[in-house]
Amino acid sequence: MKTELCDLLEIEYPILQGGMAWVSTAELAAAVSEAGGLGIIGAGHAPAEWVRDEIRKARERTNKPFGVNVMLMSPHVEEVMQVVLQEKVPVITTGAGSPGKYIPALKENGTRVIPVIPSVALAKRMEKAGADAVVAEGMESGGHIGELTTMAMVPQIVDAVEIPVIAAGGIADGRGLVAALALGAKGIQVGTRFMCAEECTIHPNVKEFILKAKDRDTVITGRITGHPVRCLKNKLTKEFEDMEERRVSVEELEALGAGSLKKAMVDGDIEMGSVMAGQIAGMVKEIKPARAIIEEIIAGAEQTLKSLEAVR
Repeated sequence: MKTELCDLLEIEYPILQGGMAWVSTAELAAAVSEAGGLGIIGAGHAPAEWVRDEIRKARERTNKPFGVNVMLMSPHVEEVMQVVLQEKVPVITTGAGSPGKYIPALKENGTRVIPVIPSVALAKRMEKAGADAVVAEGMESGGHIGELTTMAMVPQIVDAVEIPVIAAGGIADGRGLVAALALGAKGIQVGTRFMCAEECTIHPNVKEFILKAKDRDTVITGRITGHPVRCLKNKLTKEFEDMEERRVSVEELEALGAGSLKKAMVDGDIEMGSVMAGQIAGMVKEIKPARAIIEEIIAGAEQTLKSLEAVR
């Protein structure tokens, strides 16, 4: 189960772990990389020295490639980029903006740059700017989302660019990997499934909440802010829905959401915290080591391919 993405990133399997803020710490990233995928530390809005510490912790746990996800809207983005350069991180993924102005320095430093994008137009812009690949993330994913589904978006982006495309959003098992490859992607990014990895350090309450989730248990909030977010339904999302129906100001909505991700992932408040998770949460039934999750995805993909051979 190798593609050109494996050669580009020097990994065994074409599987990236999503760089989720307050979720993707050094422990998870290192475990995924040790298992043959690409683990990614989620910088979120964290200060630069926290990111540096996580990078060094990951290096203590693995000598294999790993990445950092840089949130371009972070107030610390300039300092975080300097840390990425100084620490010579092998790969970065980016979200919430264009990394164009940073790409020359990153590539000169030997870092692979992979923006997460929600549309064909942005994929083309990133290719032109010098990106090594793109993650095409559909609205099935958890957290901040776009308007297109993975199934509709991935083949259009594959047709529009020459660089490798990584499919994300609604992918949790081997069937999803095979589907992504059939659409022309060279690999997948998996987020929600890795939230229930043993090595993931989020609060146990969140893991249990995901394990109990069903297929229709996510909801999209914050549409009127221009930054919609997919989360598991709870008291917080109900308050968001009520406030949006009343057409309160964007400032009031943002105040309600401020700090709510940390409240869930670190403090374990699954009622008033923001439990960002994708639509595949209903497929997650067990907490396992990251290695077992990756092995399960690969075995499932191989079994799916055999089934397709039988159909032919």
